[in-house]
Amino acid sequence: MIPMVYTVYGFAIFFMVAWVCLWLIHIMAFSYSKWKLHRTVDRSPPEQPLPGVSILKPLTGVDPNLFSNLETFFTLDYPTYEILFCVENEQDPALMLVNSLIHKYPRVDARYFIGGTRVGVNPKINNMHPAYMAAKHPLILVSDSGIRMREDSLLDMVQNMKEDVAIVHQMPFTWDADGFAAVYEKVYFGTAQARMYLGADFLGINCHVGMSSLVRRCALEEAGGLAAFGEYLAEDFFMAKAVLSRGWRLRVASLPALQNSGSKSIGGMQARLKRWARLRIAMVPTTALLEPLSECLPLGAGAAWAAGQLFGAEPLPFFLVHMLVWFLSDWLMLRSVQNGSPPFTKVEFLLAWVWSECCAPLVLATAVLNPEIAWRARNYRLDWGGRAHELKPKLKF
Repeated sequence: MIPMVYTVYGFAIFFMVAWVCLWLIHIMAFSYSKWKLHRTVDRSPPEQPLPGVSILKPLTGVDPNLFSNLETFFTLDYPTYEILFCVENEQDPALMLVNSLIHKYPRVDARYFIGGTRVGVNPKINNMHPAYMAAKHPLILVSDSGIRMREDSLLDMVQNMKEDVAIVHQMPFTWDADGFAAVYEKVYFGTAQARMYLGADFLGINCHVGMSSLVRRCALEEAGGLAAFGEYLAEDFFMAKAVLSRGWRLRVASLPALQNSGSKSIGGMQARLKRWARLRIAMVPTTALLEPLSECLPLGAGAAWAAGQLFGAEPLPFFLVHMLVWFLSDWLMLRSVQNGSPPFTKVEFLLAWVWSECCAPLVLATAVLNPEIAWRARNYRLDWGGRAHELKPKLKF
């Protein structure tokens, strides 16, 4: 009987410690967001010329916003850069848009590369490799096709590239759009994801996201170059891990990455979340055990039970207050990441927030039960540690 009592109290203490730690992360991430995000970009003449940047843009297919997204890279307020477009085959309709923009902006140094080079199973790495080898500048910006840039975004990223920093990445967020799926995306990236990335940046933890990432080429070459990460699907995590192990630092830019995909859907968003969860579980297996404790509902339920066991508190009122305060803190976090009021009502925020919080445990459970990853038209199996194997490969380089 006595060991059972100790076991119950042990679990109760564990849940209360986790609950307190998560609230400390809430406070830390929100405070850091007010200091870090949306700083005014310094436009005064630099003491030394700014380094050139080679922008790698991997493309596959066309969505309704692709042209406007790509055009923002031709109008960047930065003195020296080139845009290197990467497509897998010459029949890709994205080539027509690329050629149109190259003719529209003849003063911008822009080229395209067709075919890729097979250096691993990661199609993004394969697609970009020829452009990477041809890049002229010391800084490499890897930018996904769905990213929309402000004119000063690249300048902001370069200004965060201090002498001891090798990677500056933009925290994922979303461009304003209509519809519940767009609200769901903005709530997810502006609350739970923002808290994770800001907390990791503050604590110096590897939480690199590769959708918009500026990298020192010399640091990447020290780690074996771009091809060294072709065996991983989560190439951004392993790239940062290799670079950090060599004494470099990783930083978040002050302007978030603005995802602006033209085809938004709840199913598509949840497919992305499941894929990312499967990658995290393969890379860090303890994710499957600890990640639920970062979610509002499982953590709140555990903490409410623990408060009853340790302090005699009523679990239901404790849980409801926990939910309310978490909701309010997420609203404040979203406003901080948005740099103002979001483009939807508080009722829409409430509905998207409830949906996001209720789906999060189910997404993680699905990822644990079905480890196979579907990415575009390909399927992969992951080994523990993150190495990937393509199932029934279709594309040959």
